[in-house]
Amino acid sequence: MLQQTEAGVRQLKTNLSAYLSQVKAGGTVLITEHGRPIGRIVPVVESVIEKLEQLDQAGIIAWSGQPMAPLTPLAQTAGTRTVADLLLEDRE
Repeated sequence: MLQQTEAGVRQLKTNLSAYLSQVKAGGTVLITEHGRPIGRIVPVVESVIEKLEQLDQAGIIAWSGQPMAPLTPLAQTAGTRTVADLLLEDRE
């Protein structure tokens, strides 16, 4: 589980570098004012595209940069019943 640290505004201003180091390591900082939460500093989350580009550059995957074509279902139900209906019936 990621670490969350609580810091008052004065503490945050005094020790900003230390709190930013915690955020870089994946933690979060809950900012309080007079004991009441007013904000949160969280790490930036990379987009899926950025992660795929990094994997491609590292040679782990081969990716054209194009989105994948939608997949066709492997199985389809006969009639008007949905897969969810069939699962619910099977659980009874």
